[in-house]
Amino acid sequence: MIELPVLATLAEDASELVGAFLKLMADPTRRRIFLLLMRGETCNCEMVGLLGMPQNLISHHLRQLRQAGLVRARRDETDRRWIYYSVDQGVLGKVHQEVGWLFDPARCRERDPLCGPSSSDCT
Repeated sequence: MIELPVLATLAEDASELVGAFLKLMADPTRRRIFLLLMRGETCNCEMVGLLGMPQNLISHHLRQLRQAGLVRARRDETDRRWIYYSVDQGVLGKVHQEVGWLFDPARCRERDPLCGPSSSDCT
């Protein structure tokens, strides 16, 4: 298992990349677009037909996914008007690794709370 750096405080958090990924995937439209792109490179007009959404709405969500570094865009070499989108597998791999580590059930531990009737630490 790959170990990630230990955070200085007890309150662990996800990296900015993973935080952005989780926020972006919370939106059902972006999630559907991203999952569609995981099937392979797709153009915007093809997404319109597959998702049944207007092109401008898809473009809006693709822009957000691109700005986060999760999706790449490639222009057609013969006709520059056509743009093809795909998942950046390297970035997705980093997200997958960190999410897998953060939310691994093996990291769950038993502990006694510091506060409560049997503790003198809390008043």
